[in-house]
Amino acid sequence: MTDALKRLSDEGVAIWLDDLSRKRITSGNLAELIDQQHVVGVTTNPTIFQKAISQGDGYDQQLSDLAARKVTVEEAIRMITTADVRDAADILRPVFDATNGQDGRVSIEVDPRLAHNTKATVAEAKQLAWLVDRPNTLIKIPATEAGLPAIAETIGLGISVNVTLIFSLERYRKVMDAYLTGLEKAKERGLDLSEIHSVASFFVSRVDTEIDKRLDGIGTDEAKALRGKAAVANARLAYQAYEEVFSSDRWSALENAGANKQRPLWASTGVKDPAYPDTLYVTELVAPNTVNTMPEATLEATEDHGEITGDTVTGTYEQARADLDALEKLGISYDDVVQVLEDEGVEKFEASWTDLLKSTQAELERLAPSEG
Repeated sequence: MTDALKRLSDEGVAIWLDDLSRKRITSGNLAELIDQQHVVGVTTNPTIFQKAISQGDGYDQQLSDLAARKVTVEEAIRMITTADVRDAADILRPVFDATNGQDGRVSIEVDPRLAHNTKATVAEAKQLAWLVDRPNTLIKIPATEAGLPAIAETIGLGISVNVTLIFSLERYRKVMDAYLTGLEKAKERGLDLSEIHSVASFFVSRVDTEIDKRLDGIGTDEAKALRGKAAVANARLAYQAYEEVFSSDRWSALENAGANKQRPLWASTGVKDPAYPDTLYVTELVAPNTVNTMPEATLEATEDHGEITGDTVTGTYEQARADLDALEKLGISYDDVVQVLEDEGVEKFEASWTDLLKSTQAELERLAPSEG
């Protein structure tokens, strides 16, 4: 057993767990991960909640009460998920206090069916922040075209945001612009900028999955040599963009007013291809002031055999750009890949939300009290 997780944390990478369930909370498992494995945050999404609610009986009592009240399935889901997020936020509160609000945070996502509706996304973000009612919550908003103004408006209201589903460098720059715009709005409203936090979730493994599929279709030795390089290259160039934006004059004016940098968060860091090291998207993306949110399997793999050798991002930008340029030369369109991934990402979360609706409805019917 190594202490790779401590070394990772010492390098400035905040370790968050990409999972949550009622069982994790009530069994003491989450508290144990915080205490022993350097976990300082939690992310959730519709897929995670769908799995949690459909497995075991941990939600039966609450579902039974909701069924007795004859609430709608949408209200039931919101009551269940916000309860988990609230309880997890309370467990992480000491971390939040110790890090002055930077970590100790739990993310909850707006209804993915609203991904292309700006006004509804802002309204949902406000509702979720009110429902959870904990200062260490992050509201997850997808970085769709409609999501960008919603991010700016939500930040402008003083609500901290985890921007999700970022795949492209161009979109990531727009996300950072939306964050700065939001801070400027908040400043105009007289809000305390030091209390507003944000992370930008840049998705990693799915980029390799899509590009490797296209490389395999080409099938040449040149194409095969590029397998497994695109995702890390893309993320490293995102960090370069982060460094540029958060050293600009525009940022300096906000920083002087007390604002916090929007940290890059590496998401989707579980390796999909068994041919690659299972810690690939951890060890190759070590950089100061970042977050890596990991499924538990990736967390355990990193703890067991992850080799943390210091910063593996700064100074790699020329090679990263060369790797992405080589893909274009083979006829693989970066713009097409990232658009496909964004569309699929929204569709997957919508599908998980639909599954969540169906399974929760079935549980409400199963647990409904007999009339009389």
